[in-house]
Parts: sequence; C-alpha cells; structure tokens
Amino acid sequence: MKILKFLLALALLGGGFLAGTAWQTQTLKKDSPESSASEQVYEEEENAAPGAALINEETPPTNTAPLNNTLAELERATISLFENAAPSVAYITTSKLQRDFWTYDVYEIPAGSGSGFVWDKKGHIITNYHVIEDASKAQVTLADHSTWDAEYVGGAPEKDLAVLKIKAPAKLLSPIPVGSSDNLMVGQSVFAIGNPFGLDQTLTTGVISALGREIKAADGTPIRGVIQTDAAINPGNSGGPLLNSSGSLIGVNTAIYSPSGASAGIGFSIPVDEVSWVVPELIKNGKIIRPSLGIDYASQSTARRLGIKKGLLLTDIEKGGPAEKAGLKPTYRDRYGRIIMGDVLLSVDGEPVNNRGDLLLILEKHQPGDRVKVQYWRKDETYEVEVELQ
Repeated sequence: MKILKFLLALALLGGGFLAGTAWQTQTLKKDSPESSASEQVYEEEENAAPGAALINEETPPTNTAPLNNTLAELERATISLFENAAPSVAYITTSKLQRDFWTYDVYEIPAGSGSGFVWDKKGHIITNYHVIEDASKAQVTLADHSTWDAEYVGGAPEKDLAVLKIKAPAKLLSPIPVGSSDNLMVGQSVFAIGNPFGLDQTLTTGVISALGREIKAADGTPIRGVIQTDAAINPGNSGGPLLNSSGSLIGVNTAIYSPSGASAGIGFSIPVDEVSWVVPELIKNGKIIRPSLGIDYASQSTARRLGIKKGLLLTDIEKGGPAEKAGLKPTYRDRYGRIIMGDVLLSVDGEPVNNRGDLLLILEKHQPGDRVKVQYWRKDETYEVEVELQ
C-alpha cells in the first residue's frame, strides 16, 4: 500500500514537471520575433484576398536627391553659348598644284585643313595664315555642310591672320559678336570652338591661364599680348574663335606649344583687339599697311659680328625718305673696301628697338604723317631727332 502511494506521488510530480516545461516553451515561442513574424505572415496569408502577392522585403529607396540648380544653370548657359556660336564656325580645306615628274601633268593635292569663322554678312571668313599658306585653292564648309570656293582676300603672316571670302547667301552667314580683349582676367572662363574634321563643330572649355604672352608667327615676327588658355586646342582647331562666357569673340586660336603637336594643356589665341584692326586692313588693302621710316638694316648676326650689341644698324636709307630728311646715315664701304659704320637705331618714341619685330610693333601703332622721336647712336654719341613717318 505504501509502495502504491509512493508511485502515485512520483507520477504526479513528473506530470507537473512535464506540464511546466511545455508551458515555458510555449511562452518563449510566443515572445520570439521569428514566431511573431511567422504568425503575422501566416495570419496575413490567411486574411489576404485570393491571388494577392505579399512583399515582406523592404522596397529599395529611389534616388530623390534634388538636382544641383547652380550646375544645371551653368550647363544650360554653356549649351546655349555653343548653339548660338556653332553656326558661325567653318571648316577650311586647302589644296595646291603639283606637277607629275614623268608626265608633267598638273594636278591638285590636299595641302591642309583648319577652322575659321564668319566675320560679316559679306562672306568674309577669318582663319590663321598658316592654315592657307602656300595653298593654291581653298574651300569653306559652313555649319549647314554647304561647301563654297573661297577667294583669298589678304593675309598677315606676322599676325598669323588671313581673310577669305565666299559667295554664300547672307542667310547662311552668322557673324560672331566681337568683344574686347582689353579687360580680360586670368582665371576667366573661355570656350574654344572649332571644326577640326569637317564633320561638326566641337567645343572645349577652360580658363585664361595667362595674359601678355609672346609667340612667333610663321615669318618669325613676335606676336605680343597673346592669350594663353588651358582649353584644348588641337591642330585642326587653328583659326577657330575663342569666346568669353557671353559668347563674344575675344581671340583667334592660333597655336599649340607641344613637341608632338597635340594638345598639351597650353594653347594660344591672338587677342581680338589685334584682330579688330588687322582684319579691316586686310579686307581693304590685302595686307597691313604700316608707316615707314624709309630705312633698311643689317641682320642681328651681322650687327653682332660688327660689335653692335643693341639696336638696328642702318644699311640703306631711302632717297628723299623720312630718315634721310632727318639726317640719318647708312653703313657703306669706302673706295678702299673698308666698312664705314652708319647710324644705329636705338629707340622710337622711347621704346627700344633691338630687332625687326620691335620696329614693326612700334610703327603699327602710328599712321603716315605722324611725327615720332627717333634715338640713334653715331660715333660713340647718342642723338635724338624728330621724324615724320611716310
């Protein structure tokens, strides 16, 4: 009897222990996130309409960041500038005549190409002189892809500028607004447009890297006051316009400083203030008409051999010219063959003259009839005289 009671008590304790364990496990399952989520999904599946798809993954966020309005405005301004200026930019191809060695037949061969731009409604096209140098024929392709035979109007190799003329109707000609290069600043944004391959206009952007640079023209004459820019200017872009942010012409792209001839981050443009006085001269006269002193002078190497370290040694003076009227004397040989040194031109209007380029740049600031002060050296003495330019 006692044993039966003991076994009954033991069974009751074991049943209570098992019941408590089951209750605790059930409580833990109810409190766990996985269980809650599973039950919630199960309930949603139970309550969902037939055929409805359930998405329990988080929807990826969309890119709703606001656009940079300042950048967008700059981009729109650049696009507008290009669209307005592109119709003014032309593609120039040149050819020259060559005679066959065996048959003596004459035929045309391609000579080169470059860019240019419309100057006025009369059909004048501006480009670099080196683009059309030595060419016997030139053609201009406008923005609408129409091609026109070009007439050579005039050129200034010392400025690397040339003018062509085409007989296109005025409605196809869009001159570029002419600005000023007098008030340019380093760091100012610039835009170079060209047509290097004849396919379409191209645009490169940059800033003015430096002002007042000097490069040499095709004939060796220095071109001063040149604009230096980091805008990419490849060889085919020579003759194209350099614009400011308002779309006005501030220069003519002319050269690249690179051993390979490719863009190396240094491009140059002839300032528009120079272009503005050279182009009318070329249209009117075919060349730059400068006033003259009526002199000729020795080369620098010859002068140095004769001991002249600065200035221009005069070798010839025009009869009845300004220099002769002012009393200047040329170098000559006496009857024994000895060299009798003439006067050495030192300065004009206070500006030193040490080579041909210096003299040309000074004289182009004047008109015939102007009176200038000429300083010269003769027999260890320095003199100054006033000369009227012819």
